[in-house]
Amino acid sequence: MLPLMNRPRIKICCISSEEEVNLAVSYGADILGFVADQPSGPGILDDDTIRRLVATVPPGVSCFLLTSRTKAQEIAEHVHYCGTDCVQIVQHIDPAEHEQLNQLLPPAVRRIQVIHVEDRSSIDLIETYTPYVDAFLLDSGRPNAAIAEFGGTGRTHDWDISADFVRATDKPVFLAGGLKSDNVRTAIDRVQPFGLDLCSGVRTNDVLDAQKLRAFMSAARSQVQTQAASLS
Repeated sequence: MLPLMNRPRIKICCISSEEEVNLAVSYGADILGFVADQPSGPGILDDDTIRRLVATVPPGVSCFLLTSRTKAQEIAEHVHYCGTDCVQIVQHIDPAEHEQLNQLLPPAVRRIQVIHVEDRSSIDLIETYTPYVDAFLLDSGRPNAAIAEFGGTGRTHDWDISADFVRATDKPVFLAGGLKSDNVRTAIDRVQPFGLDLCSGVRTNDVLDAQKLRAFMSAARSQVQTQAASLS
């Protein structure tokens, strides 16, 4: 069980307009995700649009830049231009690039490595990346597919592997992939993630849906309320 009155951080990804920024923030999103150029997936924006939208996000809400770049210099330049306080690296990159990236980015810019959970070998990557990253994000992409998928698939993966991953690392772990209001409590119970990351689960026709967002937030936070009630 989660500690009493603790709750996962909630990241709403694929933000594509100022209206979506305001809607996500109004429902209590802790983090907003902005998707830069990718081979596939929803919510892809050009860098100028990301930079403009990030400037509208109020203090206290973090901004993740989802980058598919794999070289440290290119990643650092991407983050500096877009102005986010976190970078989500969606590909499995050479640890040497991470080491260089840590020298190019200030400590205030958090580095999040995506792990695409295709089988139990995903857990082996903890040791590879732990010295260089601030957090992990477990997703359901297929980086080796004919058209690479780095997120936004709407698919869940094996949460038993994700739960073992969380237990095997001291780093914060976000859970992504197919999360919706009707499965989020199960996800929290089974995986015990630091954060939840969702895109398609709160959208209708690729547009952020206030009703789905409200239902998800209520379901995710009812987990904390249930724990409090059970101990009262």
